[in-house]
Amino acid sequence: MVVLPDHLHALWTLPPGDSDFSTRWMLVKSAFSRRYTQTTELRAPGPSRVRRREQAIWQRRFWEHQIRDERDLASHVDYIHYNPVKHGYVSAAKDWPYSSFHRYVRLGLCPLDWGAPAPPSFPEGVGME
Repeated sequence: MVVLPDHLHALWTLPPGDSDFSTRWMLVKSAFSRRYTQTTELRAPGPSRVRRREQAIWQRRFWEHQIRDERDLASHVDYIHYNPVKHGYVSAAKDWPYSSFHRYVRLGLCPLDWGAPAPPSFPEGVGME
């Protein structure tokens, strides 16, 4: 997982027989929004957000991709870990504190200097969100 100022990426494993990503995201967004709005003053939501009882925090849609195999998983993990660099927040994945990259390094799954100085390449279709 990586959390950026304007979006986040996450890989989930749902229980067998459960593919309801929409409800899961709704629960995550509503829990965050309740806590966030207790401490932060937000701009007034527009009429359509008022009708839907939404805050002006989240976009309405999300992009979902079912991981096909180990190679696909590795490509998406790499993309997620490189995302803060791609968006110019840091110059190396190791410098972004809000990322599972650091857990991967601790577990020996990824070297600390991964993705620096040369950026990784991603297969076609990875990062198309």
